[in-house]
Amino acid sequence: MNVYERTQQRLKTVFDLFDNIYVSFSGGKDSGVLLNLCIDYIRRHGLRRRIGVFHMDYEIQYRDTIDYVDRTLAANADILDIYRVCVPFKVQTCTSMFQQYWRPWEESKRELWVREIPAGSLTQRDFPFFTEEMWDYEFQNRFAEWLHERSGAARTCCLIGIRTQESFNRWRTIYSDRNHHRFSGKRWIRQWVGGGICNAYPLYDWLTTDIWTANGRFGWPYNRLYDLFYRAGVPLDSQRVASPFISPAIASLHLYKAIDPDTWGRMVGRVNGANFAALYGRTTAVGWQAVPAERDDLGALHVFPALYPARADAAQLPGKTLRKHPFLARKRRMSLRGYHRETAKGRRPDRSRRPHRLPHRQAAGTHGVSRRHRPSGIQPAAHIQTYLYLHSEERPRL
Repeated sequence: MNVYERTQQRLKTVFDLFDNIYVSFSGGKDSGVLLNLCIDYIRRHGLRRRIGVFHMDYEIQYRDTIDYVDRTLAANADILDIYRVCVPFKVQTCTSMFQQYWRPWEESKRELWVREIPAGSLTQRDFPFFTEEMWDYEFQNRFAEWLHERSGAARTCCLIGIRTQESFNRWRTIYSDRNHHRFSGKRWIRQWVGGGICNAYPLYDWLTTDIWTANGRFGWPYNRLYDLFYRAGVPLDSQRVASPFISPAIASLHLYKAIDPDTWGRMVGRVNGANFAALYGRTTAVGWQAVPAERDDLGALHVFPALYPARADAAQLPGKTLRKHPFLARKRRMSLRGYHRETAKGRRPDRSRRPHRLPHRQAAGTHGVSRRHRPSGIQPAAHIQTYLYLHSEERPRL
């Protein structure tokens, strides 16, 4: 059974168990495929029901993305309840050292707007729960509660098109049982605590190649911006459609100047530091640095999350995997805590415990600072800090 057939079974489960369903649609390839799957399922099975489409309009976006969203929503208006949201919530920005967030559709800066609010959109006056201190991710949660209460449904399900291949955090969304519990024992459906609201991830096991295979095989419309990304040399796994000023998007911010220069000209005067981030977003000026693979076993955790499906011990990994990833072979000889303790001391975590060769007058774990000038409160190695951050459940709670 392939991923398409499995997804058909998941959609049947969703449409059988939930009386109120809506799709979180960003205009990207994943949410676009998910919406097309739902539309095809309704039309093919002759279901007499409608589904909602929740689209958060961030004001600044490629014109190809805006056109794709408009076309998709207009072509299926007979079965879609559209919630196109244009609200001035807080949105993270990584373009300025002095500004942590910006607000799309902020009324006080109307003369600086990149474009006007689309017709039929919902604004802050339509949501009584909205406050000036609300972030975009908080608004998503409150919207689900608002829609659930407004529709009077017994069960509401939000379909989200994330895939575990994309990041370690998205893998944890599926396989972690923190905060929300599984609905009916299904790992891809997470039920909110104390309510009849669930998040479902039917595409969690799809690969990037599966997404494009589905678009090609079924002839679904897709965002033509990806064609421009491909021509610009952007790898398939790095082609993202999102708010342009968040951390993952900074490295590709410079593409706006080449792909959509008219929008770029308005962006520069809309958000502080946009031009600086486009120039230096891929350099060490904004923290992008290469980490040697020899000491980057945390990066490998991020790149290969499937190697740790249930925090499995490295000793259980097959020999082929250990030969391919030498850092796992060293880990299997000692406990995880012991591995990082030895690495922090500058030792190779193997049986011989041979010390690393360090430059003259450099102490282990000091990042190039000599013992003479090393402060007393030196921070631990960078990859240890990253590990503690990724595995926050192992950190002591205050």
